[in-house]
Amino acid sequence: MMTCMANRSLPDGGKEVAAGGWPAWATEAVAIVAPADEWSPQGRAEADDVTRILGALITAGPEHVGSTAVRGLAAKPIIDLMAGVASLDDAESATPLLAPHGWHLVPPELDGRPWRRFFVKVEDGRRRAHLHLMRTGTRRWAEQIAFRDALIADATLCAEYAALKYTLSETFRDDREAYGDAKAAFIQRVLDDHPQ
Repeated sequence: MMTCMANRSLPDGGKEVAAGGWPAWATEAVAIVAPADEWSPQGRAEADDVTRILGALITAGPEHVGSTAVRGLAAKPIIDLMAGVASLDDAESATPLLAPHGWHLVPPELDGRPWRRFFVKVEDGRRRAHLHLMRTGTRRWAEQIAFRDALIADATLCAEYAALKYTLSETFRDDREAYGDAKAAFIQRVLDDHPQ
């Protein structure tokens, strides 16, 4: 579990790292902000870049998922993309292609989600985007899209989710994992009410 810690500068160019050796982006606090009109075009631009970079490795998508994909929804200002691959082993091929463009692979044993390979795009020491490489056609793939689409279609549900996220971001400001885990019951309820 990664929690936010005090930063210190490294002698190699002043890059920020958190105490304990984590990069600063890995320990950023959970901060929910008001929705921004630029998230949708940013999502399209990031998806186009990923398509250009990964080319034939991608079997579906990239899809702009997560809260920044839902117009009017408060969110962490980080673009979440999901791209399909034939096998999670393709992440090994994707890593050297993505790295020159600011993407960092979170080691699977650290990510703790065996159904995906997770990359974080870092700019100016902060998270700008996430890329979830997932096997196309899996239940998780369908759930990500179903959850996004349910929020897009239902303004009341969207407002309920925003209120929950604001509350949880205060409670779990320094613990991204706990913040994510605390949203699970809401997400499951939405998926149960909106089967794929």
